[in-house]
Amino acid sequence: MTDHSREPARGRESVGPHHPDESADAGPGRRLAVDVGAVRVGIAVSDPSPVLATPLVTLKRDEAGSTDLARLAELVTEYEVVEVVVGLPKTLADRHGSAAEAAQSYAEALASRVSPVPVRFSDERLTTVTASRVLTERGVRGKRKRAVVDQAAAVEILQAWLDARGRSG
Repeated sequence: MTDHSREPARGRESVGPHHPDESADAGPGRRLAVDVGAVRVGIAVSDPSPVLATPLVTLKRDEAGSTDLARLAELVTEYEVVEVVVGLPKTLADRHGSAAEAAQSYAEALASRVSPVPVRFSDERLTTVTASRVLTERGVRGKRKRAVVDQAAAVEILQAWLDARGRSG
C-alpha cells in the first residue's frame, strides 16, 4: 500500500507550497493535482464537493517557455480551483532526491502564478507505478499508456489527498 502522508518542502515553507495542516482547510471547492515529470505533467481535478478525483489533461513539460505553467494557471481559474496539490516524489527511504527538488521548484513557480490559491505537497511515492499497473490491467498499452499515465498518477495523488482529508475532517 502506498504511503500518502504529506510533507512540506524542507526549508521552503514560506515560498508558497505548504503542509495542509499549516493553514485552514480551503473548504468546499475543486482541487487540482499535478504530477510533475521530466517530459510531461499530469493533471487531475476533483468535483466541487471535493470527494472524487478525475483525470483532466497531460501537458508537455516546457522548461524554457513555461507554457505548461501558464496553462496550469488557466486551469486553476477555469475550474475555480481552491487548492493545488503537487506530488512530491520522495524515495522509498523517505528522502528527497533530484525529482523531489524538481517538483518543489515547479510548485514554487506555479504558486507565484496562482496566488492566492494555496499550492501544497502530497507524498506521491509509487503513484506512477500504481497508475501504470491499473492502466495495464485495463488493456491500455504503448503510446496511449504513455499519454495518460501521468494523468492517472495525478488522480492517484489527488484521490489519496481527498481521502486523507475526508478522514481527518
